[in-house]
Amino acid sequence: MKVSDILRVKGNTLYTITPDDPVADAVAVMADKDIGSLVVMEHGDLVGMLTFREIILTLQANGGAVGSTTVRKAMDDAPLTCTAETELDEVRRMMLDRHARYMPVMDKRMLMGVISFYDVAKAVVDSQNFENKMLKAYIRDWPGEDEEATR
Repeated sequence: MKVSDILRVKGNTLYTITPDDPVADAVAVMADKDIGSLVVMEHGDLVGMLTFREIILTLQANGGAVGSTTVRKAMDDAPLTCTAETELDEVRRMMLDRHARYMPVMDKRMLMGVISFYDVAKAVVDSQNFENKMLKAYIRDWPGEDEEATR
């Protein structure tokens, strides 16, 4: 299974922010859209990721307030990325190694989407459920001893 399989099911709605926007604006967008991350774009290029992890760190550093902190100061400026052709096993390994919950999907310099650890886990579970159903159907249709004897 590849990342493109997840994107096909997930759709292509993307939420972005610029590095010069206030973190308070990012928090408002994330709360309003019920999302855990924003892709930080500048002049059409991916320059970072802002997730709830970076927001919590910002809150901790500012005594519980985001204040006038900009996204640039809070964001992860070296996010993990993958392509639509990346195998899901590789994505899982990368996400686990870096404790990343969100990963932008890139096609050269173009942002194609964002996948989350939840998306990856759901795709794996759905795939296993389908495989289990097929195996159970195969076992149910297994030829009986009577049928084998008549062959």
